[in-house]
Amino acid sequence: MKAAVAKALFNSHSYSEYRKLVSDLLLEGKSTGNEQSEDLLHYSELNETRLHRLDKTMKITEVNVAKLHSLKNEYIWLVLAEGWCGDAAQLLPVFNKMALESNKNIDLRIVLRDENEELMNHFLTNKAKAIPKLIVINKNTGSIAGDWGPRPKVAVELIQNYKKQHGVVDETAKADLQLWYLHDKGVSTQNEILDIMLSLEQ
Repeated sequence: MKAAVAKALFNSHSYSEYRKLVSDLLLEGKSTGNEQSEDLLHYSELNETRLHRLDKTMKITEVNVAKLHSLKNEYIWLVLAEGWCGDAAQLLPVFNKMALESNKNIDLRIVLRDENEELMNHFLTNKAKAIPKLIVINKNTGSIAGDWGPRPKVAVELIQNYKKQHGVVDETAKADLQLWYLHDKGVSTQNEILDIMLSLEQ
């Protein structure tokens, strides 16, 4: 595990580097990841628009800014993501704004899932390589302190309930999920991750 983390960190990107990587690939008509398809390219293009919007509009609540400022220890947030992933597009701007608000106590680093299979296999969700996955690393000890993802609890339940009812996760389910993210404004994500961070401080 330590070797997988070290390798991922060595090849990791800052948020702005990740955004540039995805944008540059789109100019070549490509998405990130091992698999290339029209669908994945289409999702990547949609996500580029989402990221632009959220970078401008996403805000951390005042209560959560205060909690971020209260963090004493320093952490690395290592996130597994891909440009075509709708959840990653909704959540990476939240992670980024939280890291920026943390008084430099959080260093956000992003890696591509398909390039870090060994690391991803340590953080499966129901045996699936679900992303984004946020791995919390204590900067002083280098040890993994916790993890979160691939989406907030309410969003997980929304998809589970839809699948129970309809037997599939189709385009309607994905549209419902994006609508939920739009109304939630990243608050559920902030709250859940800060619960983890504050428990690590105790």
